[in-house]
Amino acid sequence: LLTGSRANVQTALRTLLAVPWPSQRDVCSWLQLLAVLQWVLSFLLLGTVSLLILIYLVFTSFWPISALYLAWIIFDWDTPEKGGRSLPCLQRWTVWRHFRDYFPVKLVKTHNLSNYIIGSHPHGILCVGAFCNFITGSTGFKEKFPGIRPFLTTLAGNFRLPVFREYLMGGGLCPVTRRAISYLLSKNGTGNAVAIVIGGAGETRNRKGFIRMALQHGAHLVPSFSFGENDLFRQVIFEEGSWMRSIQERFQKMMGFAPCIFYGRGLTSVQSRGFLPYARPITTVVGEPVMVPKIEDPSCETVDMYHEMYIRSLLKLFNENKTKYGMSETDELRI
Repeated sequence: LLTGSRANVQTALRTLLAVPWPSQRDVCSWLQLLAVLQWVLSFLLLGTVSLLILIYLVFTSFWPISALYLAWIIFDWDTPEKGGRSLPCLQRWTVWRHFRDYFPVKLVKTHNLSNYIIGSHPHGILCVGAFCNFITGSTGFKEKFPGIRPFLTTLAGNFRLPVFREYLMGGGLCPVTRRAISYLLSKNGTGNAVAIVIGGAGETRNRKGFIRMALQHGAHLVPSFSFGENDLFRQVIFEEGSWMRSIQERFQKMMGFAPCIFYGRGLTSVQSRGFLPYARPITTVVGEPVMVPKIEDPSCETVDMYHEMYIRSLLKLFNENKTKYGMSETDELRI
């Protein structure tokens, strides 16, 4: 009996040892996938889930947790618009290197920077290029631009969501409001680069508020373009005149952005549909600055003039780099 048991154990061990172990490449691929998964879930669910949990706790014996956090938010309400509260340890988190390598994401420097407003194009679905390059530090922004502190702006409403606001501020994000941007450009010292995700082509043509702010603070304008950003997800396009298209257009007028239906790859297979972005290379090129004088009350004509200069600089950046990073000579950036 003992001999038979020993033989069974030996057979089981040989079978176990014969099973191929994951290669280093496979392990890295899974780490990259998990890094992207936590990022997507954080942006899509962290704020909403945290809010629901705090509401639930109000009706339990743990209600002091909700009360204390509410008191904290009231006390800390203005912090996002005063430079935030970035945590270098969060920005240097090892997870972001795996996040970078999943796509991969690369940053290309063409000129030096000082106090600048960086226009980030295109918007994409989740602004992967802007986040990875200007927030995580995994692509070497601070090494390429020594002495420059990058900030990325996002919708102010995100900073009203519990816990999620701490996550955003820890990474170095700030609200895309006049007050927050003015603080970064005038009261936070020099060497600040404030990145604003401008949006699609139509928004670039129509949005001029960032031009006016640049003039008021004498902050030079820098176009940047993330090649490959629009390849990460596939978007469902609704026909003109359809009720879904009508809802999108109304929402766009009311809120400044349009909701969309999109999909990417699944968690277990590239062939399945899910909410994870496809692994496509993203290269963010930071272009040549448009030098801007400081004018406290710029006229509409002055704003329009520098807006046109910015658009020309953006088009130049796009045309000079499109064939280097996966686009054809015939591709055009229509603004």
